[in-house]
Amino acid sequence: MKENKRKLHGYQTTNRAKHNLKIHLILVCKYRKKLLYGELDVFLKAIISNIKQKSDFEIVEVETDKDHIHLMIQYIPRVSISSIVNRLKSITTYHLWKNYRPFLKHHFWKENTFWTDGYFVCSIGEASPETIQRYIQNQG
Repeated sequence: MKENKRKLHGYQTTNRAKHNLKIHLILVCKYRKKLLYGELDVFLKAIISNIKQKSDFEIVEVETDKDHIHLMIQYIPRVSISSIVNRLKSITTYHLWKNYRPFLKHHFWKENTFWTDGYFVCSIGEASPETIQRYIQNQG
């Protein structure tokens, strides 16, 4: 059953919930290798754009630095952050190795890897924590 996704003032509506869940996600190249430049950078962004078309989360913004990538992602409650990270890492790694094997083999000679095992993520919202705290304190 496909859920109805309707945006209303930045909020998404699904069957039983209205939500605005956004995260800032940072993925880092293994060993902090400075590989995200030039053709590889453009290719990575194209892969991510393709992932965006076929996923149940939305990539709002993406930008790379030499050794890491920043993403702002909006998602729905039934999608876990770990599943988003897993999908992004596995698909990008597969396509990067498929298209840039000789280049990557020079950098990662022991294994077909690209990203570190971990990641950084934090939730972002439309209001500051102080605004929410004041709102809660003023209830009742």
